[in-house]
Amino acid sequence: MSRKRLSVLFALLAVTVAGCSGKADADDAAKLSLDAALPTTVPDGTKIVVGDPATEVALKLSGQYDKVSKYVQFANLSGGPQTTEAFRAHALDLGSVAEIPPINATWTGLHVKIVASKFRQDPLNHPIYKLGTAPGVSVKTLGDLRGKKIAYSPGQAQGALILKVLKKAGLTKDDVKLIELPSTGDVYSNALSSKQVDVAPIGGVQIKRYLAKYGKDGASAIDHGLRDDAGHLYGPVESLEDPGKAAAIRAYVAAWGVAQEWIDTHPKEWIQGYYVKDQGLTESDGQWLVDNAGHPDIPADWSDAIERQQVTIDLLAKETGNKVIQAKDLYDLRFQTVAADAIKAGTK
Repeated sequence: MSRKRLSVLFALLAVTVAGCSGKADADDAAKLSLDAALPTTVPDGTKIVVGDPATEVALKLSGQYDKVSKYVQFANLSGGPQTTEAFRAHALDLGSVAEIPPINATWTGLHVKIVASKFRQDPLNHPIYKLGTAPGVSVKTLGDLRGKKIAYSPGQAQGALILKVLKKAGLTKDDVKLIELPSTGDVYSNALSSKQVDVAPIGGVQIKRYLAKYGKDGASAIDHGLRDDAGHLYGPVESLEDPGKAAAIRAYVAAWGVAQEWIDTHPKEWIQGYYVKDQGLTESDGQWLVDNAGHPDIPADWSDAIERQQVTIDLLAKETGNKVIQAKDLYDLRFQTVAADAIKAGTK
């Protein structure tokens, strides 16, 4: 484990020990069954640690932060690997990730549940990722991927996307050369520009910046035509079995839903407050991100999401040799309508 990640976990452990009152007695307290009704009152002194930096900013910008700060301690961490490590260290109760981390966490022996899901309306026209190509590499269709060097990150959304793309193109891993690289930061963009790889899934403002810098040299970014828009809040079952924490998680999911709606209806404030002031991007970059994200879809029925998740699980299990798990077992259906209901209540 890297020194940076160790420092993050040590900091989280310190927060957990200092901030989560009642934790010492949690093992002795009666556990909340996973099929019991969710508590609706957060007991005084309850604290949950949440890794969801973007929503933290949205809550502050929208004036809702004080409503959750009584029971939420935010941790500046996100993404599958760090979230999984924090769960394993019992230092985090909830994390914001894409589609793959809950699957991989389960395969590594962690018992986790998804408690909120967000997608994009018109997702094929508003993908998170595009397939970036190195300068001078011609890829017009997915079939052109044959023989190409492709950046691949096992266990992350980008890696799963590549496997899905190959399947759609009628190709296998043997038809291409997968180059294992972490998908963090500008790694993929740099690998493309240096021609370490021919193709890599790039997302967010990296698409705009990569094309602006290398498009004149023949770089491009093509659509893959697949849904890649899943985003989840998930956490360890041990937190959901704690009645106080379960109530706090329910309350946070409701606040999360309202925050996503606020982001969508206040694009100017979001661009300035998050993309410019918090993330250090230009206003132009922020506007590009808002325009290309479209509008959020927070369904009150997870049936379609579970069905799509099962397709992903089946594909990954086949390609990685892991056991097929049931997607429905990853979701805590008690939370299915919580965010959507909060949004409806807030718009009345």
